Amino acid sequence: MTTDRYTGFVSSGFGKTLSRRLGLPQPVELRRFEPEQPLLDGPIGLWGNDQPLDVVTDLIRAEGIEDASDGDARLGAIVYDACGASDPASLDVFPARIGPALKRLRPSGRVVVLGRPPESIDDPARAAAQRALEGVVRSIGKELRAGATANLVLVEPGAEARAESALRFLLSSRSAYVDGQVVRVGPAVLPSTDWQKPLQGKVAVVTGAARGIGAAIADVLARDGATVVAVDVPAAGEALAAVANRVGGTALQVDVTAPDAGRRIADHAHGRHGGLDVMIHNAGITRDKLLVNTDVERWNSVLAVNLESQLRIDDVLLAEGGLADGGRVVCLSSTSGLAGNRGQANYAASKAGVVGMVQARARQVAERGITYNAVAPGFIETVLTARIPLATREVGRRINSLSQGGLPVDVAETVAWFAQPGSAGVTGQVLRVCGQSQLGA
Repeated sequence: MTTDRYTGFVSSGFGKTLSRRLGLPQPVELRRFEPEQPLLDGPIGLWGNDQPLDVVTDLIRAEGIEDASDGDARLGAIVYDACGASDPASLDVFPARIGPALKRLRPSGRVVVLGRPPESIDDPARAAAQRALEGVVRSIGKELRAGATANLVLVEPGAEARAESALRFLLSSRSAYVDGQVVRVGPAVLPSTDWQKPLQGKVAVVTGAARGIGAAIADVLARDGATVVAVDVPAAGEALAAVANRVGGTALQVDVTAPDAGRRIADHAHGRHGGLDVMIHNAGITRDKLLVNTDVERWNSVLAVNLESQLRIDDVLLAEGGLADGGRVVCLSSTSGLAGNRGQANYAASKAGVVGMVQARARQVAERGITYNAVAPGFIETVLTARIPLATREVGRRINSLSQGGLPVDVAETVAWFAQPGSAGVTGQVLRVCGQSQLGA
């Protein structure tokens, strides 16, 4: 869903010429995922301070991707393995190799840099070089045009094989609206993964599934093989049933703030489908007002739905008879929670609280192989954002590296990636789906 007429205008001949002359943003239609689509739209340019990690070369070989590091062919992606960067001087590969290669990048191309977590490095020069990667990657993301993105994967020593899922996601069109982000990959038991149907045989619950982002999440999880339990309030029953029927799942009408919501979700998933493997906390509300005009009821209602319900439901699901070992929990945060937003003190509090909850839960359930992560959407084209006043809406769309709003499917693709078995090494993290918005870090 999009009502972004400006993007359509600048894609036309006259609009493109006019926007260039006036120096206006020139967003392009992003390449988004479709089944059977190749991983990359073109060959790859591959560089490294040392020999690239085996996980990179094995992936390229498995997908039949041409290595066009030498020559002048247009590139679908650039990968720089900087794990071996030992001091700031070793980063001159950026101006020597990566900079010139950026001119060869195709529309919606990908730049992925690999490094080591700097906080785990004792040598100051090496830690400085690894920390520098974040600054340069975010800057590259802001320099790229035509829908291209740049992201960083920090791989703990010994966890190299676990990086395949992150590489596949960030190189593919599933990550169309993910830009300037850092993914950390740690050690974990790595189950086998069918990359075409990574959720085959899994049972997934999605709250707030009747419309918008929740419905898109249900669609993508089902596409990837999951059996979906679509959850929403009874008032949304008709729309909820339509979503459940579309994805071949079941519907459960329950208010997530109800004291027995967790037990009803667990009983439905186990009783109807034999188990529960993936829990997606998407349900949320806004009650926007300046804090000076916010009463206690308005404040409490937002925190009750957006945060407290997740805590209470997961207390049940993490007990015996709830979420399976090796399961996945993905929670919806927001860039408002990371950076704050005028008139959204209650909403920002709830979404920042989600981050704290995720980080604590991830540590608690690590021994069970369960991962906990959060997705923080930025400006996403929905019915709600379509109601924002025109000037504010246009600012929200343009203040990111891709100069456009995202779509619900962009959030859904990221949620589905976190839910994959292959993402076992990624936990306790928050990934922004915002086109590298200037709102927040």
